[in-house]
Amino acid sequence: MTDQDGSDEDEHLIAEAERIAVAIGRMFPGVCEVVLHDLREPDNAIRAIENNLSGRRVGDSATELGLRRIADPDFPSVVQNYPNQFPDGRPAKSTSIGLKNSQGRYIAALCLNLDVSTLSPMALTLANLVATQTTTLSNPSSSHAVQETLRDRTDRELRSSVDAFAARLSSTPRALGREHKKDLVRQLHQAGFFESGSTAQTIADLLGVSRATVYNYAKQDH
Repeated sequence: MTDQDGSDEDEHLIAEAERIAVAIGRMFPGVCEVVLHDLREPDNAIRAIENNLSGRRVGDSATELGLRRIADPDFPSVVQNYPNQFPDGRPAKSTSIGLKNSQGRYIAALCLNLDVSTLSPMALTLANLVATQTTTLSNPSSSHAVQETLRDRTDRELRSSVDAFAARLSSTPRALGREHKKDLVRQLHQAGFFESGSTAQTIADLLGVSRATVYNYAKQDH
């Protein structure tokens, strides 16, 4: 199979997954967000999103689960019924399904995020639906557990976080003192922004420091 054939196969598989995502989303309007991630482009991963409950958009970056699948072909193909949370604090119940091509490489992930905040009052009759767990269909071991964030990890959110930090100090990002810049980088690191490989350079540009300095500040968070 040529590279072009492989690319065509991957695109066909993702296009079929997109049809499934749209169908599932339209079956559960308003309560279940369905997101298709194209893992071939992690910084521009969201291919489709139905019932947008997390505020993300097409073209936003992959979540932590997606990045783990890209890095590890042995990561479980299905992570089912794990507890999650939308950016506004609403509890969610999530399932993530990884899709591999014929070469055994993850190229996409279909993710369902159920808003259980509206279902919890009916706990007596919907207990099984609302319940969450951290097991997977392919591997019940907890060794693959990953903390996932249902919000965009692109430059838009990063820049907003940096600007907000500086504004609280009545400053601009570049005018922050060394210690404040270190505190900011540590907070960004703890918030999971460094999952994306381009983050360090973006932060460096915003703060007017070198990329090496950003990594040095981040290491001091350990």
